[in-house]
Amino acid sequence: MRRNDWLTPEGTRDLLFEECAAKRLLEERITGIFESYGYSEVITPGIEFYDVFNGKTRHFSPETMYKLVDGKNRLMVLRPDNTMPIARLCATRLRGEELPLKLFYNQSIFMVNPKDSGRDDEFEQSGIEIIGGENEDSDYEALFLAAKALRECDEDYRLEIGDSGIFSELLSQYDFSDEEQIDNLRQIIENKNLPALDYLLENADKSAEALRMLPRLFGGFEVFEQARKHLHGDALEQKLARLEKLCRELSEIVPEEKIRVDLGLVNKKNYYTGIIFKGYVEGYGQPVLSGGRYDSLIGEFGGTDAKAVGFAVNIEAAAKVYLKNKGKALTKTADVLVFSKNKIAALKHCEKLISEGLTVRNFNGECPKCAEKFAIAHGIHKLEIIDENGEIESREV
Repeated sequence: MRRNDWLTPEGTRDLLFEECAAKRLLEERITGIFESYGYSEVITPGIEFYDVFNGKTRHFSPETMYKLVDGKNRLMVLRPDNTMPIARLCATRLRGEELPLKLFYNQSIFMVNPKDSGRDDEFEQSGIEIIGGENEDSDYEALFLAAKALRECDEDYRLEIGDSGIFSELLSQYDFSDEEQIDNLRQIIENKNLPALDYLLENADKSAEALRMLPRLFGGFEVFEQARKHLHGDALEQKLARLEKLCRELSEIVPEEKIRVDLGLVNKKNYYTGIIFKGYVEGYGQPVLSGGRYDSLIGEFGGTDAKAVGFAVNIEAAAKVYLKNKGKALTKTADVLVFSKNKIAALKHCEKLISEGLTVRNFNGECPKCAEKFAIAHGIHKLEIIDENGEIESREV
């Protein structure tokens, strides 16, 4: 019989030493950006009611969530998303707070991914939410902070920006009403699966040609000119004009070569209503950052409608990239190894050295030669031995 107590569940993994240090380093740096811009931290429960994630525009497929029941036999889930619980929080406990609210968080999400998909089922996110701010001002700030967060992960990054309203407008124009077909179409466009898209629209009206073009409208600012050849109508033109203005003005504070336009950006989290964006860094094939505007979500929880925008960084993914690209040790080697058979004396001496600003390791053993071997093996260059009389012998190792 296979021993499950030797394993971690599929989609999870243990983090060791350098991985933990990289994760903590990036979390602190990114959190520092948020705090310097006046954001306040919130923490939501890791367990939420299933209903939080099962609404009109906030539907998570049941098979993608880890489910359990509470003591009253009510259906609960491990939090699969951070934005929805914060929307719930804003509609309830923060209902009377003056807007705009600027919030940040560092907490994990849990999602069931297909086996062998290469995606973690549990990972930590660091993110922000701007609740109740003016659309344009908030969009610029969110995108600028997203670029700053990506730069902390790696200098070779790109920020892809689109507008979820373009996909929604095309659906309304071409009268796609079957929800299953819409979900399939959304997933195909999100994955840029061009053969599958061509097959799906093979028998569609020729007017659906614009949908076929969406994932192909990707690149620099020249995309806007290409898009106007395929996307027609006042509503689409307004969205293109606003998105082009945003991208060009953003290039004044974010290098233009870091910005990519992607009009095929859609998301399975269908609560987005405006700009939508993803961030990539060199050496990782999936987004390490994602976000967008959601103007209807808070009202769904019974609160006053409040426009909002936010994003989240996948800290585990960012840490992998950071370690791979930086190639340097992050865990700190102790400055001094302390050995004494008198363990109280050893701990007192450790405290003295720490008060002097040193990093210390107390050797838990009975043999001074073993302590010396340990210091050599772990790159500790100084050994201090305390004898029975309290005398200290300092050795360079």
